[in-house]
Amino acid sequence: MQRRPSPEDLWFLPLGGCGEIGMNLNLYGHNGRWLMVDCGITFANPGELGPHVQMADPQFIADRHTDLTALLITHAHEDHVGGVAHLWRKLRCPVFCTAFTAAILRRKLAEVGLLGEVPIEVVAPGTRMTLDVFDVEWLDQTHSTPESQALLIRTAAGNIFHTGDWKLDNQPVVGPSYDVERLQSIADLNVLAMVCDSTNALVSGRSPSEGALYDNLKELVQEAPGRVIVGCFGSNIARMTTLAKVAQATGRYAGLLGRSLHNYHRAAMQAGVWDPTLIFIDPAHLGYLPRDEVLAIATGSQGEPRTALRRLASGTHPDLDLEPGDTLLMSSRVIPGNEAAVAALIRQLQRLGVHVVCDEHLNKPIHASGHPAQEELADMYRWIQPQVAIPVHGEPEHMQANAELAQAVGVPAQMLGNNGDLFMLAPQRGIRRQFADVGRLGLEQDALVKLDGLGRVSDG
Repeated sequence: MQRRPSPEDLWFLPLGGCGEIGMNLNLYGHNGRWLMVDCGITFANPGELGPHVQMADPQFIADRHTDLTALLITHAHEDHVGGVAHLWRKLRCPVFCTAFTAAILRRKLAEVGLLGEVPIEVVAPGTRMTLDVFDVEWLDQTHSTPESQALLIRTAAGNIFHTGDWKLDNQPVVGPSYDVERLQSIADLNVLAMVCDSTNALVSGRSPSEGALYDNLKELVQEAPGRVIVGCFGSNIARMTTLAKVAQATGRYAGLLGRSLHNYHRAAMQAGVWDPTLIFIDPAHLGYLPRDEVLAIATGSQGEPRTALRRLASGTHPDLDLEPGDTLLMSSRVIPGNEAAVAALIRQLQRLGVHVVCDEHLNKPIHASGHPAQEELADMYRWIQPQVAIPVHGEPEHMQANAELAQAVGVPAQMLGNNGDLFMLAPQRGIRRQFADVGRLGLEQDALVKLDGLGRVSDG
């Protein structure tokens, strides 16, 4: 079989993020050219052998980088943008993304000496552009970080709707909500395939709205007698916004503990998506305030080493010491694989006398997932009406559930595969298994090393 798409071909080739959650790297091929969508990282599970930071091996497209038109980044989460700074030298292509994602990416490029060398094109949501043989339209999605985008990719051989990460949130707190009429109008384009986020395909109903969390968080903060610490993901600007508003409403000073929180907050200010009336104080001042005037937002909700919550739990944080009667609100979900680390963190905090409140133990949400549950998936499939559903961004059971749901709501065909499988969408439909060699690279002392299937450094 030829390794280069013809003018009649339309191909989808995932190198990462298909059959797993994390390190997304997708390729679309048509008429001799390739378009890459996302370039992310993942993290080794606690106790797992090998480097902590890992990413998809891009060797297939690196060998063809002269045929690579561009890299498009759908949003600013690590599993979609975190690999660019480490892999770009193998790709040597322009990068397109929104202003918020660009602000995050520039920080990462500066850390590896690539700032100014990587051509970054900032795209406004709603833009439609021609990139070689691809016609690409950027469409606002609601997700747990600002300016998340879906991509409508038009080609002479057919059209593809790439969802990126998304949910249907009527109160996203930051940024616009989704445009139902625009999404429904895409069905008129006779979409060949919808490549769709599967993360929450096993979850019934709908994901809670970000806007629905304010009252619950405010109530818990008002009831807390001492300091309140909130553990959350550093990239969630909407959650940060909600907590800053809660601090104002409850007479507390809000401060950020953790590098990623500061980085995402600064990026939000640079991109103009942060409300300038919401102020965080210098975290060094938190330890001098009366306990009932403190609301600290901290990284480390997954029990990661060297994060703010782990340092607070061990009594080694430079800005704050916790005492009996303080409260920790876990405004996050436990990512599969991190259960033991999170449980150990909670036990350590409880030994200090800290009252720990977890979202899953309440009858009201203090965390909202950024991914669609089953009813939202069904809505999107009904609106887009693709000929084929291609589930990605999930482990096999998530992708299987996504495919079954698509079938149940009338999508004529479903295609399931893994990293390295070639999804041939036109002129004939089919899958060529293990078309491309795939694997992982790890970051070890600022150098990339090839990993074997168990996460160890390979001899190859």
